[in-house]
Amino acid sequence: MNRKSLLKGPMARARWSRLIAKCIDIGLVTVGAICYYPMGLILGIIYLCISDSLYDGQSIGKRFMGFGVISLIDGSPCSAWQSLIRNLPFTVPLFFLVFPFWGWIFSAVFALPLAAMEVYFLFRGDTAHRLGDIMADTTVIANDGTRLDLRKTKSPWFDTPPVPLQ
Repeated sequence: MNRKSLLKGPMARARWSRLIAKCIDIGLVTVGAICYYPMGLILGIIYLCISDSLYDGQSIGKRFMGFGVISLIDGSPCSAWQSLIRNLPFTVPLFFLVFPFWGWIFSAVFALPLAAMEVYFLFRGDTAHRLGDIMADTTVIANDGTRLDLRKTKSPWFDTPPVPLQ
């Protein structure tokens, strides 16, 4: 199958939506860090560590975008340990921002390459797993609006459970 035709379809939209969901989560941490430095940053890092284990595998950004994280081991929602491992590429550089000057330099040096690797794996991999998914044996699933059983429930979009992306 031609990769370019695959990227024009639903998979490309899902990848961009996942990126937006992560940006929402990091944006929340950034607002807290700027307003309440350093305690806001510490609380934001703790949030990122456990965020994917909240709401049956949905962080605030994923819940807003309609995604959830499940374990590839047994199909259950992401555990707190898997969420910690899965978000290490973001939390480790953020942790060093707590320490002025040298921590900021260290964070800048490592945050950009790690974020670039995350985006590279997300958009160039066949399975759309980012580096954190590979490390934690997790995958992201999405709501499927075309499924008849989901449309018949007439529940609010925010309460609809995630459905695996095929």
